[in-house]
Parts: sequence; C-alpha cells; structure tokens
Amino acid sequence: MGTDKFNEFIEIAKKLNDIEIIPLLMGSVGLEIVTGKSWDAQDLDIHVHGDKRGWEVPPELSIFNWDKIMNIMNSMGYTLIDLHEHEFSKESLSVEFGIIDTLPDFAGVPLEELELHIKGEVKYYLLNPKQYLSVYESSSKDSYRSDKNNNKDNKKVEFLKKMVEDD
Repeated sequence: MGTDKFNEFIEIAKKLNDIEIIPLLMGSVGLEIVTGKSWDAQDLDIHVHGDKRGWEVPPELSIFNWDKIMNIMNSMGYTLIDLHEHEFSKESLSVEFGIIDTLPDFAGVPLEELELHIKGEVKYYLLNPKQYLSVYESSSKDSYRSDKNNNKDNKKVEFLKKMVEDD
C-alpha cells in the first residue's frame, strides 16, 4: 500500500494546518486507508477549499490561499508542473490539489459530513466508504476520467458497493 505516499500527505497536511487549512485526502491513497486494500496509488490527491464553480474559475483563483499553498509546496521541494490541474511534482511523486467545495454538487457528499481524522497533531478529512462510493460512481460517468483510468474506477465502485452492503 501507499504508506510512503500517506506519510508524505501527513507532512503536507501538517504544513497546511499551520495556515489553518484542513485538507481532504482523496484518490487511491485515501481509499487504501479506508479499505485496507492496495489500489496501486500513483499520486496524491488533496482537496482544499476553493470556488465551488471549479473549472469555471481561472486556475490561479479557483483554490483559496493558492499563493500560500504554492509556497508550502515549493518549500518542500515540489515544482508546479500544471497550473490548470494544480499539479506539483517532486522526484517520482505527483501531488494534485482539487476543490473540496465541489463535492456536494459532484457526488452529493455534504461537507459537514466529512470525517475529521487526527494523526499526531495533524488534522485532515477522509471520506468513509459510502462517500467514496458516491465519488467513484460520479467519476465513472466522466468520459475523460473513464478513458484516462482504463475503467479502474469501476473496480473501485464494485469493491465499495460490496463493502457498504456488508457494513
């Protein structure tokens, strides 16, 4: 599993907490933590507060405190490689920032229902299996994502359906 990636997320989250941002760990790394199963995570997906209109807003304005986040990532040795995707890279790791505020409209996940987790002194949010199911079901309907991920989302949806049913 992506324990190195999770540990890197915790380091990033710690610095985000220092500027009063509590991030949401999304993507396969978060899913691995929730399911205990390896999903061959390729990158880190971190969601923070931003404009809920998402792609409709210029990328440098869509994520709140973007300048501070860029400074944090630069101080940790990351280089911005794609402003539109809010993607940073360091060595072989890619870190992408998304907008937490799009979750209610995109996947029907109310922000007030996100689960706060604390590791040491680091605060972060993590979706529960039912919320992940909603996100991946919504994502699987996105043709760009479906093409890009070779239907990996469908495997996650099937696994999460069984996990939610068994719960």
